[in-house]
Amino acid sequence: MTQPKQFRASKGTRDILPPDSALWNWFEQTAREVFGTYGFGDIRTPIFEETQLFARSIGTDTDVVSKEMFTFQDPLAPEELVRKVVERGFDATKVHVAGGQAPKAIWDALSEFEWLTLRPEATASVCRAYIEHGMHVLPGNVKLYYVGPMFRRERPQKGRYRQFYQIGAEVLGQSDAPAIDAELLEMLMVFFKRVGLTRTTLYVNSIGDKNCRPQYVELLRHELLQVKDQLGPDSRRRIETNPLRVLDSKLPHEQAIIAKLPRISDHLCAECREHFARLKDELKLRGIAYEENWRLVRGLDYYTRTTFELIAEGLGSQNAVCGGGRYDGLIELLAGPPTKGIGFAIGSDRAILSIRESGDLPRLPGLDVFVAWMGLSTYAAAVAIARKLRESGVSVELPGEEMKFKKSLNLADKLGARYALIIGSDEVASGTFTLKRLADADQKKLSEYELLEYLESEKRGTRG
Repeated sequence: MTQPKQFRASKGTRDILPPDSALWNWFEQTAREVFGTYGFGDIRTPIFEETQLFARSIGTDTDVVSKEMFTFQDPLAPEELVRKVVERGFDATKVHVAGGQAPKAIWDALSEFEWLTLRPEATASVCRAYIEHGMHVLPGNVKLYYVGPMFRRERPQKGRYRQFYQIGAEVLGQSDAPAIDAELLEMLMVFFKRVGLTRTTLYVNSIGDKNCRPQYVELLRHELLQVKDQLGPDSRRRIETNPLRVLDSKLPHEQAIIAKLPRISDHLCAECREHFARLKDELKLRGIAYEENWRLVRGLDYYTRTTFELIAEGLGSQNAVCGGGRYDGLIELLAGPPTKGIGFAIGSDRAILSIRESGDLPRLPGLDVFVAWMGLSTYAAAVAIARKLRESGVSVELPGEEMKFKKSLNLADKLGARYALIIGSDEVASGTFTLKRLADADQKKLSEYELLEYLESEKRGTRG
């Protein structure tokens, strides 16, 4: 008889199990708490959207859209859609295969069809929701944050997965005041300080706007064409599709070439220079340390003016844990009203990896009490006190069957319980409980009231 197949997590994905999941919950909850103090509200968008939403917002020439998206046909769409693609002279397999390098012409041809994509990022989804629900009529700036999984078909490596997790925030409204950008960065730095990621560097840059960036891009393209033969294949391709992306190159032999290229800071228009100068003043006002990085251009088409990135020590070449910037005009690109926008996305996987490698882990919730009951006559009392402790927020493990006393204590220790609550016939008769601290074997007899008060104060952190 053949053995049944043993299933494993798909390539580029993994399970997050206890106690690791407690660290993830703490990290995400801390973000919710910090972002809430700055007036941000939680938004939850679908995991998949129409493919054209990402093709239009991120850009058809980006690696994300051309190579990395998980795209599939809506199962409710008629089968003739594939036939129509073939009739137009396209290879349908390039559309079906997730992450296939689909040319721009295919995306254009599919605009009338129902194709869906697992979200590779969330800004486009947030903007779609902003437009769909008429959030532009809300008073003031609309401040939103999100927490959840994203999907990209790329080569898995340290801290980088095909299903990965992000925490992000977006500010949408009518103002592009540098103070908005600075406050967003302040919130970001407060969050990273709260989770113990202090060995970080914040890089900022301005990539201009629609008035000055096109001229710079053409100048950059001209200069790159002069050294085209010295560049790698990716950079040569980007000369035509998106010259700014060449500045992102990490190839060692291209660094000396890139260092000699024109810098966008020397080609900003007066308005963009003023915006960037005011941003730096705002950061200084808030005591936020930063470094200027003229090569920081971001990889997505919709960014304008302010861009920023946060890197953490100890992660090697994949050391960026957060990136973002201003994207005035994206809402209009998606058929919405004129709107200013800025946001960021934190790579939770790499941020948590950095926290682990720093060794500065928080004290996470664990098992507070293991109930060691002995004899069937004590079981009812054990059930009753376990329920009352749980109602008070104390975590309790109550064995479902009787165990020998030594075995109970061994199991309590292996489970990492802080206390063993011993309930025997003597305790039931006297109406007391014996609470044993497993770290040093200190134990005391307590009434029910004293027990509840003691453990509640422990949870509040008022006892040593």
